[in-house]
Amino acid sequence: MRLDDFDDGIRVEDQRGGNFGGGGGGFGGGGLISLLFGILPLLMGRKLGCGTIAILAVVGFLFFSSGALQFGGADGGSGGTAQQGGSTLAESCNIDAASKEACNTLASLDKTWADLVQGYERPKLVFYSNRGQSGCGAAQSQMGPFYCPSDNGVYLDTSFFQQMEQQLGAKGDFARAYVIAHEVGHHIQNITGRANQVRQAQSRVNQAQGNALQVRMELEADCFAGVWAARNKDRIEPGDFEEGMTAAASIGDDTLMRNAGQRPVESAFTHGTSEQRMRWLRKGLETGNPRACDTFSGPV
Repeated sequence: MRLDDFDDGIRVEDQRGGNFGGGGGGFGGGGLISLLFGILPLLMGRKLGCGTIAILAVVGFLFFSSGALQFGGADGGSGGTAQQGGSTLAESCNIDAASKEACNTLASLDKTWADLVQGYERPKLVFYSNRGQSGCGAAQSQMGPFYCPSDNGVYLDTSFFQQMEQQLGAKGDFARAYVIAHEVGHHIQNITGRANQVRQAQSRVNQAQGNALQVRMELEADCFAGVWAARNKDRIEPGDFEEGMTAAASIGDDTLMRNAGQRPVESAFTHGTSEQRMRWLRKGLETGNPRACDTFSGPV
């Protein structure tokens, strides 16, 4: 996907190199269980309704916990930066190719959604490495990219893209852009009030019903990612569509469960099946219309 270089209107925070504690290196058995049953439910569950990205397929292949795997899921106003260690926007976005690509994607998303959503507020892209801190709590690379509604931040450890390619077979610039576009889709849900409506509904139902509502949230964010791509179809290159479909297929709940050696259980799904994720991404791509992404008005 051919995107213009980022401009100084995007909001970027760089936590790389910061000291956020956490001790030790990596997760042993106890750390892994703590991650899946502690941090992720807090980020994804009913308290915040964020949903998290596909996450950790690397963790998913070792252990699957209900609602613990996949894509996640605005501090408003003008652009600007709040950089760790005094880094400038240009320095943070140009630290490596993955960072620049992410900043370019964010700039395109901002421009597209500003034209589609009244009162659009720019989210911030927060880079971190291994560990960081979000308004929703600790950020750790094993969680994968996620959106935090408390501070309107899309949190990204760019090493995830290597895991996505190596562990999931989801490679290519459009696949990577889809990850960020999905998280910004959650930001759109936060702006429009959809996220708050779902959180309120989830507080009144049981876990299985709450998971079903979360699936609809995630599929709508997938569709929003497709809408962004459709609105920038002049930037699409041969193979981009296939990259997106491969990425969507690789992070379906059913696929991740099978890859983890588990039998898919629909009541435990929190992000949708591979078929559903591909279908709703495709719908956004084909229509370019966010109104066509209403996953709450009928079957998914």
